[in-house]
Order: sequence, then structure tokens, then C-alpha cells
Amino acid sequence: MRSIYKAYDIRGRVPEELDPAKAVRIAASFASFLKVRTVVLGRDVRVSSEALAASAREGLTRMGCEVIDIGLSTTPMLYFATASLRADAGLMVTASHNPPHDNGFKMCRAQAAPVSYDDGIRPISEMAEAGGPSAAAAAGKVRTVDIQEAYRVHVRSFAGALLGHARAPMRVVLDGGNGMAGAAIPTALRDLPIEIIPLYLEPDGRFPNHPPNPLVEANLRDLRDTVVREGALVGIAYDGDADRCVFIDEQGGVLGSDLATALLARAFLASAPGGTVVYDLRSSRVVAEEIQKAGGIPVRERVGHSFIKATMRRLNAVFAGELSGHFYFRDNFFCDSALVATVSFLGLLARSGEPLSRLAGPLRRTFQTGEVNFRVADPDATLRRAAERFADGKADWLDGLTVAYGRWWFNLRKSNTEPLVRLNLEADDRPTLDASRARLGEMLGTPIAG
Repeated sequence: MRSIYKAYDIRGRVPEELDPAKAVRIAASFASFLKVRTVVLGRDVRVSSEALAASAREGLTRMGCEVIDIGLSTTPMLYFATASLRADAGLMVTASHNPPHDNGFKMCRAQAAPVSYDDGIRPISEMAEAGGPSAAAAAGKVRTVDIQEAYRVHVRSFAGALLGHARAPMRVVLDGGNGMAGAAIPTALRDLPIEIIPLYLEPDGRFPNHPPNPLVEANLRDLRDTVVREGALVGIAYDGDADRCVFIDEQGGVLGSDLATALLARAFLASAPGGTVVYDLRSSRVVAEEIQKAGGIPVRERVGHSFIKATMRRLNAVFAGELSGHFYFRDNFFCDSALVATVSFLGLLARSGEPLSRLAGPLRRTFQTGEVNFRVADPDATLRRAAERFADGKADWLDGLTVAYGRWWFNLRKSNTEPLVRLNLEADDRPTLDASRARLGEMLGTPIAG
């Protein structure tokens, strides 16, 4: 059986891998390890989420915690509530973009600081699997808080450009994938100059129309078709807990999230000249080039929200983006939010007055493979062989192996959970991309789906 304890969250099949009794132990262990008194609790729309949230309440109150229950929420709403209500920690019941039968927990500390495997999930897992901690002398209490209106005001604070430049309501197709975005959008985007063309915005934890993962091209097919058919300015797809999103241009083209990072960086640097922007190392080199052109300082970081957030906090970075569709904002407690990204992106479109395809066109000046997975017997040995074979390039080991040449570069990273390596490769032209990929393919073998 696979481990449910991941690099950045806890996630597994219900009830085979995660049942109510284990959820009680995990929540109690979370409270015990972090030594917290007040915990915000939220849950997504999955069929099993209400029961797991009840188990989490039991575990937290068993440890004497005051539980601030915000009910159905997106993960970014949980982060916002944890920080704005000055709670000691937050616990979100969600499995993000996983299949309907999965569920789990995302965790954060005070001020929505992340909890990762090395600094919390591992010891929490050990405590939970050993039976959980002893109960506190006195049980805690639960109070319910409606965070919706406060979050709407917060999201609206990022809509200055949209409010100031939109001459008419912007026609936008929003694909919620039947996840939590659909529950949050009616309140969060109320009264903004947006004409929403809804697509799968009805929350349904069975995800009947397509899996809530916008990084899979097949899941974007309906959105792309609807954008073109409706003559919309842009389409936006959300994942299950609405902490990620992907943008579609008016021609139905998918905008890579690294290029979306470059566009959003320009917008934030316009009001924070000389600011720092963080991006993950899988991103196109166009990102760093555009940040520098806009007068900002580009900072390359490891993949994963705990690394991105820590670096943002340390450098007081104004903005950050990942290839996975996570976008982070200094004025959002250094956290990711798909709805903040939505209003910020619509604002830059309103300010530019240009269609997205034209705005993004100059950024599409390189050729990329996207992330390609290969199953290998020994990932560590594979990375060592790659370092030897490409020893004539400029190499670094910030996150896996990155090797750069004059006209192309690649990054090869291990999966956290499977015997896989993940390849991202970029080149100045198609022949160089194809030739470089073929060289790596000789060593890595045939790519697998996913």
C-alpha cells in the first residue's frame, strides 16, 4: 500500500488508506506536534470530506484546541482565514486534484506558513501511526465562522486594474471542474466587471464531467471549445480546491503557467519597481528575462510551495509562480490563490487592451517539452548517469539535475512517491529541441503518460 504522507500534504484513498479513525489520530497528532491552541478547519466538496472534517474536529478538540470551523472552503480561503483570524494553524480536508475516492489534509502554521514532510508531516505521521497522542485534560470547543464576505473583500483588493480599465464586462469562461471554485466564485467575484460564462461550476465531489486537474490537456477540451464558441476574452480552469488555475487565450490556446507568471510579474512590478519575483526552476528562461526587462529581480527556486513561500518571505518577494499553476502573492500572506490570480490576470488584460494571444505571442519564443515522465529502475543512478553524459554543460543540483548549454537546457528530477524521473527541456528552436530530447531519450527510455 502506498504511503499517504506526501511531501506537502496527506492524501490517500478513502476508506482503504484513510478512514475516520485515522483522521482523528492525524488531527490530534497535528495539534500535539505543533503545540497549537486555535486551529481553522475547512473542507472541500468531496463526498467523504464532511465525515473526515468531523473526525478532524474530534481529534483537535480532544487535544484541547479551539476549532474555528469555516465549513466548505477553498484551500486559499483556509490560508486567508488562518492568517486574518490570527489562528495558530489551519487544517484543510481536501485531496486537491486527485480522483473522487481520494481525500486527505493540507496543513499550515500561523500566518499560513506551510507544513511540509520534513518539518512536520513526517513526525505527525509517526505519532498518528503509533496510535496518536494522549488527550488533553480538558476538551476544546468549536465555533463556526463565515469567512466568505471577508474573503470577497480581500480578493477585490487585487482588482484595481480590472476596476480601473475594464470599459465593459469582460466575457470569461470559468471551468470549476465541479470543485470548490464553483462554490467560491459567486461571492468572491460578485460586482466585478466580469460576464461569467459558467462551465461545471456546480460543486459535485464526484467530479462527473472531468477530473479537476487543469494540467491535463484532455481536461481542458470543453473549456477551449467554449471560449472559441462564445467569443470569450479568456478561459480559466481551476483544480479541485482552487489553489491552482490555468489560462486559455481567446483562440483556445493554452497559456503555459510559466508564461502566465511572466505576464503577472510585469503587472506586479509596475507597482513594486525593483521588486523580487520567484519562479520555479522548470520554468522557461523567458520568465527571468521578462522579470529583468520589467526592472525586477528574478529568483529561481526549487519546485514546491513550501520552498517558494519560504523564499518569498525571506526576500519579501512581491509575486511568485510555478509551472504547476500555483501563483503566490505577497499581499496574500505569501500564499497561492487561484481567485486572486483570476482578478489579477483579468486586470492586466483590461489594462493592456490586447487579446491574450497577442499579449503572450512575444513570450512564445522558445520550444519546450513540458514535463515528461520516465519510469526507471534507480532514479538516483539515472541522475548520476545524466550528469556524466552531459558533463560538458553548466550543471547545478538545486532540485534534481539542471544542465544548461547555449541554445538549450534540461532539468531532471525524481518523483517524491514513485520510481520516476521528470524531464523538462527547453531549446531556442525545434531542431535543437528534438535532437536534445532524442539524446536524453536514449538514456531514459520511453516516456509514460501522466
